[in-house]
Amino acid sequence: MTKEQINEIVRKMTLDEKIGMIHGSGFFHTEGVERLGVPRLMTSDGPMGVRGEFFDAKWLFLNQQDDLVTYLPCYSALASTFNRKLAYEEGDVLGSEARGRGKDVILAPGINLKRSPLCGRNFEYFSEDGYLTSELAIEFVKGIQQNDVAACVKHFALNNQETARMAVSSEIDEEIFRDTYLEVFRRVLLEGDARSVMGAYNRVYGEYCCESEFLLNKILRDEWDYEGVVISDWGGVHDTYKAASAGCDIEMSVTDNFDEYYFAEPLKKMVEEKKIDESIIDKKVFRILLMMDKLNMLEGDRKAGAYNTRAHQEAAYRVASESIVLLKNESDVLPLKAEKQKRILVIGDNAIRQHSLGGGSAEIKALYEINPILGIKEYLGGNTRVDFIAGYDAEIAPDATEISWQEKSLEVTEEENEQIKKVSKEKREEVEKVLKSVDYDSVIYVGGLNHVIDREGFDKDDMKLPYGQDELISTILDCRKDAVIVLISGSSVEMGSWIDKADTVLWSYYNGCEGGRALAHIIFGEVNPSGRLPETFYLKPEDCSAFSVGEFGKKDKVHYTEGYEIGYKYTDKHGVKVQFPFGYGLSYTTFKVTDEKISGDGKKMHVTVKNTGDREGLETVMIFGDNEKTCVRELIGFEKVMIRSGECAEVEFELPDGYSNISTSRVK
Repeated sequence: MTKEQINEIVRKMTLDEKIGMIHGSGFFHTEGVERLGVPRLMTSDGPMGVRGEFFDAKWLFLNQQDDLVTYLPCYSALASTFNRKLAYEEGDVLGSEARGRGKDVILAPGINLKRSPLCGRNFEYFSEDGYLTSELAIEFVKGIQQNDVAACVKHFALNNQETARMAVSSEIDEEIFRDTYLEVFRRVLLEGDARSVMGAYNRVYGEYCCESEFLLNKILRDEWDYEGVVISDWGGVHDTYKAASAGCDIEMSVTDNFDEYYFAEPLKKMVEEKKIDESIIDKKVFRILLMMDKLNMLEGDRKAGAYNTRAHQEAAYRVASESIVLLKNESDVLPLKAEKQKRILVIGDNAIRQHSLGGGSAEIKALYEINPILGIKEYLGGNTRVDFIAGYDAEIAPDATEISWQEKSLEVTEEENEQIKKVSKEKREEVEKVLKSVDYDSVIYVGGLNHVIDREGFDKDDMKLPYGQDELISTILDCRKDAVIVLISGSSVEMGSWIDKADTVLWSYYNGCEGGRALAHIIFGEVNPSGRLPETFYLKPEDCSAFSVGEFGKKDKVHYTEGYEIGYKYTDKHGVKVQFPFGYGLSYTTFKVTDEKISGDGKKMHVTVKNTGDREGLETVMIFGDNEKTCVRELIGFEKVMIRSGECAEVEFELPDGYSNISTSRVK
């Protein structure tokens, strides 16, 4: 359909029909214009799968079974793969499942940078690094949209904390803003050709993002020439005139008084009173129709999509299996030999926990979720006895799922804290008694965080493992130094003194429906681990530049005074000691860079990597350079390659302008 044909549809619409298209008439849809062949626009949350069906005007799931979907690894897990192809595959799965469920817009991906390890939604974001985030998110968006579904890239912009997210103003030098956080959005929206973008809750330079003339008109429309649709976050509009004039196209919210939304009767009245020109409404409707046309919603054959297919589940497994990071493996404890396991002990609540129904808007109704203990039992079969002890009580703390997103914090009273300590001590003593009384072939601990802690609407108070886990892990290692320690979380955690005792540590983000199977395959050597950390693992929060130089968690204004020095760009430059650095990850084999050279014209770099170990493995080759403008050393290229034992791989990189001292070394 040509743009003139789309404009003709707009001209035929009444004001009421146009107004119906630019605000929610249910919690997840807007109205169409049936007489002109314009359907409703159906949206859905979807960071880790298409969210369950809600009532139109109640925040309750419909009691139905046809909205069960494939539970996908979170974006932090996807980033750990350093694999563009897998990013496209996961996006393709999400887009196909969205179409299969009758959706037109999937509210994903989230591409805010992991500025602080305490942000409650870090599991929904890729990385602290803008280049890694951009490269993977571009492919993810392409994967979604090849299914005739629009990606809605979020949260635009500087939505890097959950504390006071509905009011806090992010303050940053404009040039730094453009070069860092905005550059990620620019690349994903334009290179990924994302059909829509979501305005964030917070303010930037004092203006709400969904009402920001600077963000929406100046940056998006005038400078980037972006033609996609701007959708408000749910409840992100506060002023009819400002939001309409600034360029927000669709207002969505969380209340059921749909006719009273800012873009409903109040906007209609302002148009009728000539306070807002109707041409502004026409532009919004035009952009929505243009998006619909690109999705084949107005004419032509549209893809049907599918959900819960075996192919989708296999894609989820591939991402999960490449995302798990081997942090330590002293004495080559891993992989465990399956044939020697007659009786093993699994400890930790995360071994049995289901993570799919949690996290806020990331929650989904999964068809199934293989947790770690099920994955272990499935792999070992019936000839191995698998015992289980929880080791800690993750239910004793207040449950964030019972607190609305409008609440200010998730607080633990002094009385509750004493109860946690008491129960933790009792559980720890129970574990110690069992370990001293039974000679297990292997002991596997599966702990970390969960979606009581990693969730929308709340930031964390610290990086510590909750529920007395540090003491518990120390107790386990005192009894069994060869215990396999597995941590599952959405963001880096502070590791206690036990980290020096442990021989073996595995790291997993929330890894979807196949996460437990993938973990078992890593533990028992079916798969060689190849995940790399997409973020810095600090020793403590104060080692992060958002705290040591900038601000985090303020409720009025938060100043990004760390400038360009986000994550490893700060710790590397200033020699800050960390637990594990960005890009870190071990393998069951070993690799060595044997040659790296830049072409005579400076346009390309060739790197030769040899597998010096005794089994094949995937290696991520990264190159870094000194940014001549920002004076930070940063990632400028990466490729993941499979290399057989004793063989070499040649990797070629196109080099960007403006960098010097380019090499495979993260630190000069």
